[in-house]
Amino acid sequence: MLVQDPATLVRSGADPGATAPPTQGSMPVQAKIDVAGMNFFYGDNHVLHDVTVKMAPNQVTALIGPSGCGKSTFLRSLNRMNDIVPGTRVVGSVCIDNKDIYDSSVDVVNLRRRVGMVFQKSNPFPKSIFENVAYGLRINRMTTSRAELGGRVEASLKSAALWDEVKDRLHTSALALSGGQQQRLCIARALAVEPDILLMDEPASALDPIATQRIEELIYQLKARYTIIIVTHNMQQAARVSDVTGFFWLGRLVECDRTDKIFTAPREKLTEDYVTGRFG
Repeated sequence: MLVQDPATLVRSGADPGATAPPTQGSMPVQAKIDVAGMNFFYGDNHVLHDVTVKMAPNQVTALIGPSGCGKSTFLRSLNRMNDIVPGTRVVGSVCIDNKDIYDSSVDVVNLRRRVGMVFQKSNPFPKSIFENVAYGLRINRMTTSRAELGGRVEASLKSAALWDEVKDRLHTSALALSGGQQQRLCIARALAVEPDILLMDEPASALDPIATQRIEELIYQLKARYTIIIVTHNMQQAARVSDVTGFFWLGRLVECDRTDKIFTAPREKLTEDYVTGRFG
């Protein structure tokens, strides 16, 4: 039985949450997301401890770790979805494009447009397929004509690899779609408002293997245009879709590095124990 205290990891060597600046070949890459010394609290409950990590643009970062270790809380902190819970607070900095998103001057509505979110359970609106995708475009007044709106809806559905399956029934209920199609519709809805970053909280956990494969293929395609952070309990999925993997344990980011290194030669013993199935 594993009894290693994560606090020991902090004392024993390098900061377990720290990562080197992203690189591309031998050249440093400006981080899209730069989190430094971030602590998160639900009231008096200290949930995330000194998380420090940099995430490069146009990469997929997978967050792994046991249930309740802080992965989803960290994910939601990147577009301030946790703000809707009373008594939450953040100490430290969470910067996107060199701007601290917790600064008082930040427009949270605009932030959530730029940092889209796809949840574990697909949540299409009880509207038509077309209106699901058009919803964000309408409320943000991002189109000026019906023709432009239709074009943006089509482009978003194509980006989510769903257009060919629904183009002849755009005005039928989204609730009639299969589970995998509903999840891709939710991705299309998030992409319609032109985000820079896409957060995905276990997007395939409720789907069958074929639908899961479609979502994973889609993630691989989308990283050419978006920075993607995905929470997953499926380590095989993390290995398949991500460029970088971060391992959370008891509210601490123990290690974050290239996915191949995390799964073959992790720096921390705790990471090795988790990815080899000794606990979790």
